[in-house]
Amino acid sequence: MNRFRRPGDHRKLYEASCADVAIDLIVRGICCLRPKIPRLSENIRVISIVGRFLEHSRIYHFWPNAGSPEVLLSSADWMAAEFFAARRGCVPDRKIRPCVTTLSTKLLPRFLNDRVKARELQPDGSYRRLKPEGPEARAQAQWHFRERSRGSARKSLVAKNAAG
Repeated sequence: MNRFRRPGDHRKLYEASCADVAIDLIVRGICCLRPKIPRLSENIRVISIVGRFLEHSRIYHFWPNAGSPEVLLSSADWMAAEFFAARRGCVPDRKIRPCVTTLSTKLLPRFLNDRVKARELQPDGSYRRLKPEGPEARAQAQWHFRERSRGSARKSLVAKNAAG
């Protein structure tokens, strides 16, 4: 068996899709899973964003039917070499519990609504570029967060200069 691909790597996601669980995956590159296949993965959407910044978040946000959201952080992506061979996994981070609302209402939607760098994986394995529809703005997630970070840095510098 090829150690970089194990049978069933995607099976649980397919099972969840068949159980009417909506799944949005935001990936930075290729994805071997096939979304939008009737009776297999019709509830799975895969958005790929490859931009200027190579590092990206590894955040897993689950919204269980019977409870509050759960957020897991990881240093590993879902590449088999990382996830299986390196024996890395996901862990809950209790320190970000207060940030879950921000995560689910501001961060993740920015990536899901990117209309500049985002491509959506099609059932045949091809990617379709997502474009603004109607009055929708040309949103780019990485640009948005870069500009917010620059603004915060400027405010911090101004405050530091004023205090000292």
